[in-house]
Amino acid sequence: MKLKKLILSTLTLFLAINSFSQKGYDLWLQYNKITDAQLQKNYLNKIQGIKILGNSPTLNVSAEEMQTAWKSFFGKELPEKNSGENILVLGKMDQLPQQLQKNLKSDFENINSEGYIIKEVKFEGNNTILITGKSHIGVLYGSFRLLREMQLHNKLSNLDIYDSSKIQKRVLNHWDNLDRTVERGYAGFSIWDWHLLPDLIKPEYTNYARANASIGINGTVLTNVNANSLVLTEEYIKKVKALAEVFRPYGIQVYLTARFSSPIENGGLETADPLNEEVRQWWKDKADQIYAEIPDFGGFLVKANSEGQPGPNNYGRSHVDGANMLAEAVAPHGGIIMWRAFVYSEHDPEDRAKQAYSEFVPFDGEFADNVLLQVKNGAIDFQPREPFHPLFGAMPNTPLMMEFQITQEYLGFATHLVFLPKLFEETLEEDTYVNGENSTVAKVIDGTLSNKKLTGMAGVANIGNERNWTGHPFGQANWYGFGRLAWDPYMDSGDIAEEWLKMTFTNNEEFVEPMKEMMLESRETVVKYMTPLGLHHIMRTGHHYGPGPWVSNLSRPEWNPVYYHKADSAGVGFDRTSSGSNALEQYADPIAEKYSSPETTPEKYLLWFHHLPWDYEMKNGKTLWYNMASKYQEGVEEVEDMTETWNNMEQYVDEERFEKVSMLLQIQLKEAKWWRDACLLYFQQFSNMEMPEFIPEPAHTLEYYKNLKTPYAPGI
Repeated sequence: MKLKKLILSTLTLFLAINSFSQKGYDLWLQYNKITDAQLQKNYLNKIQGIKILGNSPTLNVSAEEMQTAWKSFFGKELPEKNSGENILVLGKMDQLPQQLQKNLKSDFENINSEGYIIKEVKFEGNNTILITGKSHIGVLYGSFRLLREMQLHNKLSNLDIYDSSKIQKRVLNHWDNLDRTVERGYAGFSIWDWHLLPDLIKPEYTNYARANASIGINGTVLTNVNANSLVLTEEYIKKVKALAEVFRPYGIQVYLTARFSSPIENGGLETADPLNEEVRQWWKDKADQIYAEIPDFGGFLVKANSEGQPGPNNYGRSHVDGANMLAEAVAPHGGIIMWRAFVYSEHDPEDRAKQAYSEFVPFDGEFADNVLLQVKNGAIDFQPREPFHPLFGAMPNTPLMMEFQITQEYLGFATHLVFLPKLFEETLEEDTYVNGENSTVAKVIDGTLSNKKLTGMAGVANIGNERNWTGHPFGQANWYGFGRLAWDPYMDSGDIAEEWLKMTFTNNEEFVEPMKEMMLESRETVVKYMTPLGLHHIMRTGHHYGPGPWVSNLSRPEWNPVYYHKADSAGVGFDRTSSGSNALEQYADPIAEKYSSPETTPEKYLLWFHHLPWDYEMKNGKTLWYNMASKYQEGVEEVEDMTETWNNMEQYVDEERFEKVSMLLQIQLKEAKWWRDACLLYFQQFSNMEMPEFIPEPAHTLEYYKNLKTPYAPGI
């Protein structure tokens, strides 16, 4: 009897834990039960059945998603009906009755091929909610939009919604290796089980596709930019094909990274020179082979002549030569090339921040029409804060694709709670002045400034095989927020945070409002305790975990943190004005003029552009040293506030997620103090100034922090 009770008790515990973990696994597609009586009445009165016009895999998954949500919302199926009052009709434009098509003509003129319309109409004489678009993918996106309206507890009254993506290629970049390790991945191993593909199709692949389609992501690069030629072999193309078949109904194209030396490694050629005819033919044949298996293959992402990767420069050729060769190979199939602009010299450069501009601006307008130049948001490398990359204001004749990093390589990994859409929004809103005032980065990448036909935004994924996908439960918000901003780069990050909180946890305003405020402030908090006032790239090297402003012994100067902060007895900061590297010259005149003086430079970028004395007087009348110390301390105190806010949320969150976030916040607090103490002790050597009285006694000596080792930090 005791054994039976023990087994039942264990089973109950297992089911409870599994139930909680499923909440994380389901991401923002929780479809929590609708318990509000008025909302229930509104929804169930408005939608009493469903009718599907036509048949396709995409329409089928749209209908399946509705049924999944209905069972979760109301505990019952949504009945299929051919006619009647208050049914939900799903179908694309050309499947609607002719008169209805005419009535909706102006609505259809407002959407593109991926857009959707959700509207209350008369259908066959009955009141109906219609979800339609010019394509079945538009219908799927509209279905997810209607379900989001319900998740947000918005009433379904007088529905008249139309929306379209503002950016064409909305792509996740997976830095996943074929051995399932993930470079800069902090949520376990790769979800792609290459060894078992193409024969074993895991349910994760479908759920991955559902999640991406729900936020409008329409492409995925399956492999690391530090590419492996093996993925282009026949064996792996068949594995990629199996994934493409899972993703296709959800409107998601697959892309691969192309190692530039593949003709040598896979093709037996003696060269990979992009102007060599045998090499060009090899790539054309390879493209034909891939498209024969995967007709909607998206194309290639290429990292070339950067950080040791081979490229056209190896043969005395330019980036244009390399990109256009590959573009020629995929063009007959409608494919594109995403060519990364992340390049910097292997020798001692004057300023790493200037390198990409110097290499690419001379070729503005020379790239093929199906090439997107993929540019990181800042000129260094996904720092907690950077000014926007100068290329966004310097190549008006070239389609530029934004590259954001969703995984938190330089922002505490999956340990720290950092809401990155705030960072993304800050970059998108910056003014490049490329066509005069109000030429924002968002307008550059969505093509509106120069009428670009090809547009894109990429996000380096934070996805792994952890039960909740992203390691930190709040890391899901960065995946979600990237998708929403890729669809519409003008969205407000506060709206994104509110949506995600309500869809992922609860609609209770006593939870949503304080948590929204906490999320919106969290990115600024990490900047304060890591890299305040324009400091950058002072993380420990290699793994980028923890502070390391003292590192100076690496073989390449620009890999050393001392290269970026240049602290000495005279001051601190990187002079990028005309008296220094003159990187400011790469920006439009209004920016260069404003940032040339420390008095008119925004303080958030102060040490990015200026080397200033430790006793430099800031706007608050205090010294630079005092303000630096104050920022570090504020960052620590704000993590303490985050911890207190989260502790007050226990009643609104399931036990598993509450406990995990609580423990992660304690780690974040410990590491924020580590950053504060280590950095201030290090910089104090040069300032020769007293610690302000509000700075607590450091827990350890500077030598202690210098001697810390983390040989197995994740993500390497």
